Amino acid sequence: MIHTAPFIDASPLRLALFSDTYSPQVNGVARTLEKLVAAVEERGGVVRVYAVDEDAAECSDQVRRFAGRPFWGYRELKVAWPSFASVLRDVRSFAPTLVHAATEFGIGLAGRRAARALRAPFVTSYHTNFATYATHYHLGLLQYPGWSYLRWFHSAAQRTYCPTHAIESDVQGRGFSNTAVWSRGVDTQQFAPRFRSLTIREQLDANDDTVVVAYVGRLAAEKGLDVGVEAMRRVHAARPGRVKFMAVGDGPLAPYLAQHAPPGSWLPGTLGGEALSRAYASADVFLFPSVTDTFGNVMLEAMASGLPVIGANVGPTREQLLPDRGWVMTSQDPQRYADALIALVDDRGALLTRRAAALAFAASKTWGAVWDLLIRDYLLLHRA
Repeated sequence: MIHTAPFIDASPLRLALFSDTYSPQVNGVARTLEKLVAAVEERGGVVRVYAVDEDAAECSDQVRRFAGRPFWGYRELKVAWPSFASVLRDVRSFAPTLVHAATEFGIGLAGRRAARALRAPFVTSYHTNFATYATHYHLGLLQYPGWSYLRWFHSAAQRTYCPTHAIESDVQGRGFSNTAVWSRGVDTQQFAPRFRSLTIREQLDANDDTVVVAYVGRLAAEKGLDVGVEAMRRVHAARPGRVKFMAVGDGPLAPYLAQHAPPGSWLPGTLGGEALSRAYASADVFLFPSVTDTFGNVMLEAMASGLPVIGANVGPTREQLLPDRGWVMTSQDPQRYADALIALVDDRGALLTRRAAALAFAASKTWGAVWDLLIRDYLLLHRA
């Protein structure tokens, strides 16, 4: 059943949420956690967030921030190591009924220790496959100790929430216990085909016969953008003038895209609000070559905007796309992606069929139902 208004009473809940990434950072985890806070408060609960400091971000009664430094292996991620005594004093005064650590590093560790010290119910969530990311940043030797650390961190939790069944199965196979699926939703008022913009398509020099391919997300190595950009270059060479590319976002690979994306590509940087909605809806198909994402919120946003998805052959992506909401590539060979896109340029009929399936799937993934399930589980753990 889809609920049009919240019905779970979260008023008994006092949630202490610990995360090394939070608004105003722009990434899938930060955006999801910001929505979580709003959902708990909308249902009558109280939340205090413990996060790393960011430019233009201030401490408040709701958010406590701690000075952080860029993580040496991933400069865009800040890590803080706050004084545990000060954290514990603040958490004790807040008197949480549940502590949730959403990341496994400095801030998350502080939350884990605080929960144990206060004997408060403790949960974690698995958002980012850091052990797999290690291979993309030439840190492969850290993979095995990485999994050992992650098992240790999450072993303290009464629940470890995973974004998909595929990720839950994966971490269970690596020794995680007490897992559950906390899925994701999409706002179909914010992301919808009605935002399609002729202005954007004209800016791309795209007409009704042009296939506009979109990517939205961080411009980073772990997103498979080297594969995606090379595929687009091959499509552009094979069907000149009939395909256009847009990549919305920012990150360490922004200079690489500026240099290697096909001529005429649109690289507007990070977009938000209605500008982001228009960008999605103005494309025809979404390209998602990432093999590291544990969910891929952007796939749902794309499908809600009317875009079928061409994605990598990994469990979380297959779970979102199969059987008929997009195309799953059998390998990370750029030519595989290029061949799939060329086929769509030559015959747009398949786009229409899978567009309808993508829209229907997105309509079934409401945030309200997602939050009600999660908060119900929160309350069960609180009362246990």
